[in-house]
Amino acid sequence: MTAMIPVAAKKDFVRWFLKRYKLKRRECVWILNYLLSHEQLLENVHFTDEAHYCPRAMVISTMNSESIPFRFYKGNLMTADAEKSFHDLRLHPDEKMYIQLNFPNSHTCPQYASVREENPFMPVELQVSARDRKIAEQLLEESAASMSLEMLMKRVDEALDSNDRERFLVLSAMLNDMKIAKD
Repeated sequence: MTAMIPVAAKKDFVRWFLKRYKLKRRECVWILNYLLSHEQLLENVHFTDEAHYCPRAMVISTMNSESIPFRFYKGNLMTADAEKSFHDLRLHPDEKMYIQLNFPNSHTCPQYASVREENPFMPVELQVSARDRKIAEQLLEESAASMSLEMLMKRVDEALDSNDRERFLVLSAMLNDMKIAKD
């Protein structure tokens, strides 16, 4: 279970998002502003990925996104009518609402990462297992270490080429330390 995101953090993010992006549907701006003025609703809002798997969800896209402008999902129903989702929000303020925001570089955006939660309704076959996540992290670490080693070796070569003995000795020592740590 993920930690609950404070309402204040969600408000800050929504304000930031609305200032920065133009949405494909103006009704989406109204919905997000409505959430800002109703803390009880915002308390039950969860920003997530692949929201269409959730029992009650909205997908909202910015102008510079390739995604659909808007979708509302509730149970087996799906609509592009933003007004219906707005009425559903007003009529059911205590129900959880999952929102997926589609905008450029959303997966590398620190502001979005601060409020985004794991989707608890994601099918198991689409989830990344702990084992796969660990393998990916290990691969990233090894790749970064390899790049650092290559860069350091290049700098040692440059020091040799320029006859910079001091720099060569310092860099060689660093290179030896890296190789020892790697083994």
